Amino acid sequence: MKLKRFLLRYYPPGIILEYEKGGALKTKSIDLLDLSPETDTELLISEIRKSEPLITASRVDQVKILILRLQEKLGQQDNRRFYLFKALQAHILPLTNVAFNKSGSSFITGSYDRTCKIWDTASGEELHTLEGHRNVVYAIAFNNPYGDKIATGSFDKTCRLWSVETGKCFHTFRGHTAEIVCLAFNPQSTLLATGSMDTMAKLWDIQTGEEVSTLTGHSAEIISLSFNTVGDQLVTGSFDHTVSLWDVPSGRRVHTLIGHRGEISSVQFNWDCTLIITGSMDKSCRVWEAASGKCMATLAGHEDEVLDVCFDYTGQLIATASADVSLPKFFCLSHLIPCNVTP
Repeated sequence: MKLKRFLLRYYPPGIILEYEKGGALKTKSIDLLDLSPETDTELLISEIRKSEPLITASRVDQVKILILRLQEKLGQQDNRRFYLFKALQAHILPLTNVAFNKSGSSFITGSYDRTCKIWDTASGEELHTLEGHRNVVYAIAFNNPYGDKIATGSFDKTCRLWSVETGKCFHTFRGHTAEIVCLAFNPQSTLLATGSMDTMAKLWDIQTGEEVSTLTGHSAEIISLSFNTVGDQLVTGSFDHTVSLWDVPSGRRVHTLIGHRGEISSVQFNWDCTLIITGSMDKSCRVWEAASGKCMATLAGHEDEVLDVCFDYTGQLIATASADVSLPKFFCLSHLIPCNVTP
């Protein structure tokens, strides 16, 4: 293996190593989720060198500079004030979704008018209108961090892959028998996952446009799905009140997470892939161990359906949003209520 260059990742804090192996260019990450301005850099570098052979003595000074830059960023006070920047007359019918690219330089909007539009964030200029779907464009995503492709999922039962630069359609993915309501790129941007009201999720090859596998097992609509940060596992949440964890290479279901008493609305991995958070129409959230599929905790407190959930990058804080019109709730993993339901 030959190290080619370093790439700095500010959020979550880490260093990406770009290296050559067997003539192919590959990447791996050094995650520094516990880094703080007070972290001893010499000790940290020593620990990194023990576990990462690509960091040789000649590279230590470079790594130190990168860590110091990350510490400087973490130490900055965030005194920004947010305000309305622009209001755009985006579509002729209501919007369904919005999404930014990695840098925030552009964003996309999906709509009931059957289109997706690409916008320049700074100017508010419409860059492209992506036309071709025959029904509502409901699910949309950039292939971040690359940001050169867009996926759109529609009530017309198809998903389309588009070029950000030209607005042209690369592929139309056909195979679902009902509306597509959620989708996600894997971190490597080689696969696209789609979830549908037909109770199935599908994996698609980005390069060829071919279906890779169909994930069957849910007995009701799949409303939410998410890859882990490695890309080897996918989690799906369904209206059948269960969550399924899948092995991506084989398409095999690894665990079925049982415990919610209502439809699943949102699912997500934490950054290091050890935990899964789920939100449900039963007014609760649950935290699950990815390796075993066991429920670790239940988060109560909302008075209506929980609509969305997310981890912070450390995996120690959880935010939840509910239809009870209260402010979002935040939970710390060290103060969770033990879950008394065994899957």
